[in-house]
Amino acid sequence: MVSERPTSSEPVEQPPVASIPMGAATITSTVNALIGRVLTAALCFGAVSAVAGLLIAIPGGGGGFPVEQLEGTPFTSFVIPGLILGVVVGGTQLSAAIAMFRASPARLLSAAIAGFGMVIWIYAELALIGYSVLQPVYFALGAGELILVMVLLGVLPVGGRPREATLVAHPHGQGP
Repeated sequence: MVSERPTSSEPVEQPPVASIPMGAATITSTVNALIGRVLTAALCFGAVSAVAGLLIAIPGGGGGFPVEQLEGTPFTSFVIPGLILGVVVGGTQLSAAIAMFRASPARLLSAAIAGFGMVIWIYAELALIGYSVLQPVYFALGAGELILVMVLLGVLPVGGRPREATLVAHPHGQGP
């Protein structure tokens, strides 16, 4: 009778090494695609909100906020702050959303600029006119955009584990 088992001199067939990383790469690309969609949605929300703020600030005369709220600021009306909000903040959010949709090579840079722009806008608003109920929401939006960019860049690991671990050899050849 012929034995089906390999002898000690015969090599044991191993599964291809490439199959393991391919599975991990597929999971990583799926997670990255989902994170990219969430980032794009956040940028779209930021763009629409900023343009809405522009429309409330200029034609709406501040949207019910009194002009006295601008005392001590360089502004005498809501026109300039509204334009900054709609054109600068909203424009960067919109351009980053478009870059994400088009998978532009500069999409993550654009999203980071948009996120920083939102955070800076909120800091400036707090410094100039004080606290408003929506400021934590829009601060979280900008900070969230920055966090998502860092995750997509691999700077901030998903699940608390780095994407690639580097082992450092002990100086005497022993374990850590």
